[in-house]
Amino acid sequence: MILGIDTDSCGRCTHYHTEFDIAALQCAECRQYYACFKCHDQLCNHKFVAMPVQNSKPVMCGKCRHLLTYAQYQQHRCPFCQSAFNPRCGLHKDIYFK
Repeated sequence: MILGIDTDSCGRCTHYHTEFDIAALQCAECRQYYACFKCHDQLCNHKFVAMPVQNSKPVMCGKCRHLLTYAQYQQHRCPFCQSAFNPRCGLHKDIYFK
């Protein structure tokens, strides 16, 4: 499940809603997948905590719902359904991953 504010069927939210904003990110503290860190921080009683990139699947494709490793996500395309991710999400890399 992708949590967020006014999310659509692919996990786009009120903050990020282009056709490519379909990657949900997992918070290391609550272990839930959110449309974005802004949604998380508005809906939770703690700030978004970055996920370690080793031995985890911190990303969920909003289109097909497969869980992805950091390496798979870095290809900017879901390896299962081939849907493209927003390459500008890299601007928030330090928020989502450690």
